[in-house]
Amino acid sequence: MSRIVFHVPRSWLGPLGGGLMPFYARLTEGLTALKVPFDVVELDRDTVMAEVEADDAFHIINHGRFTHPRILNAGVAYIYPFWNMDPTGIRAFSSIGSQPFNPAGIEAEEARAFFRKLKARLVGARTSRYEQPQDETDLPDGGTAVFFQSEAHRTVGETMWLDRWEMLKGVLAADRGPVVVKPHPRDTDPKLRARLRKMPGVTVSDGNIHDIIAACDRVVTINSAVGVEAYLHRKPVILCGQADFAHIADEAHDSAELVAHLRAEPARRAYDKYIWWYFAHQCLSTTEPELATRFLDRVRATGFVI
Repeated sequence: MSRIVFHVPRSWLGPLGGGLMPFYARLTEGLTALKVPFDVVELDRDTVMAEVEADDAFHIINHGRFTHPRILNAGVAYIYPFWNMDPTGIRAFSSIGSQPFNPAGIEAEEARAFFRKLKARLVGARTSRYEQPQDETDLPDGGTAVFFQSEAHRTVGETMWLDRWEMLKGVLAADRGPVVVKPHPRDTDPKLRARLRKMPGVTVSDGNIHDIIAACDRVVTINSAVGVEAYLHRKPVILCGQADFAHIADEAHDSAELVAHLRAEPARRAYDKYIWWYFAHQCLSTTEPELATRFLDRVRATGFVI
């Protein structure tokens, strides 16, 4: 019988390892119950393609960006417990970005209930991927929120159309009110904040992202997960880089396009249907009862027989 091979970090394996993440633990438990054979092996990114070519198994690459008829790439899709399980990559590199989004074909009540539940968990609890301060901060209303990312991160550098300073310059050039900039939580470079504080018209905030999003009426970022969280606030998003959640955002490939988007009236968006479509339909959830079955559907969709 055909088998599945999961390629995961070495730090998860062995008696001294941290163990599988809950997604993989639940998935492999489900495969065991369905009597589907599988192996869990150490991921070596330098040799994994040779390993795939050397056998006839189906391979799952953790946090991967590999393409092969017998590979799917797995990784958290911005918001836990949802995961990409994708033939081209995860997040910005996933194939979701090329899939058509048709809100007319989505049942409104199901989408609305899903949206409300996810919004309550994140917005209501004021939580995000990175730890957020719980103290509320005074912020100007009705402006543009700009969320920086670390351009040293390879994914950001490969996918951006504007760097963060070009992006901010475009926002300021649009001259449409207050501008609040939140540096990335992991970017503690004091020079960055000092440079921002010298810029006229810029408010620098390390406050809770949900407070910042709530106070603004536009969100601008390269391709940060904050864009998805802004959808939960029903706020218009402008992306300055490649993203797989751009279907209901505006995209700015240069400064002039960014200024034009900011000065234009934003279009109405089907936020609730999109959140359902992206997370419930395009992703797999760690907590869904039929996780293993839906996973096998993804594998079979590639043409692999199992």
